[in-house]
Amino acid sequence: MMIRKAKISDVRSIRALLAHFADQGLLLPRSLSEIYDHLRDYTVMQTSDDNIVGVAALNICWEDLAEVKSLAVSEDYQARGLGRQLVEQCLSEAVVLGVYRVFTLTYQPKFFEKLGFKLVDKSSLPHKIWADCLKCPKFPDCDEIALLVEL
Repeated sequence: MMIRKAKISDVRSIRALLAHFADQGLLLPRSLSEIYDHLRDYTVMQTSDDNIVGVAALNICWEDLAEVKSLAVSEDYQARGLGRQLVEQCLSEAVVLGVYRVFTLTYQPKFFEKLGFKLVDKSSLPHKIWADCLKCPKFPDCDEIALLVEL
């Protein structure tokens, strides 16, 4: 397995992986256009035969805040620590960029708590982060859980 920044040639694989979990209501769908627009945010996990089996994005929200989003690992590769590696890579990138507060909105809070994230009230996050929420079929009745880690 190799973890690396996403490339243009990964976009369709990223979209397919995210769409699989979005169809289950586990994360927001991302269009090809959105992925191309934010490609630099994405990190992927690639197998030795070049298949993309995991993805995560680090989105900078403000001067002191970033979000880990679009975390997905193919079911065949779950429970191997790949999700942890992807999130840790995002957190390392945040530190390099000088961003020391990172949040996530998730249905898997225990996973993120193991990585040092703490539960926070969604209302404590800036309104700017809710732009994606307007596209969500669950809006305005969001049931995702907000967590934050201070690095």
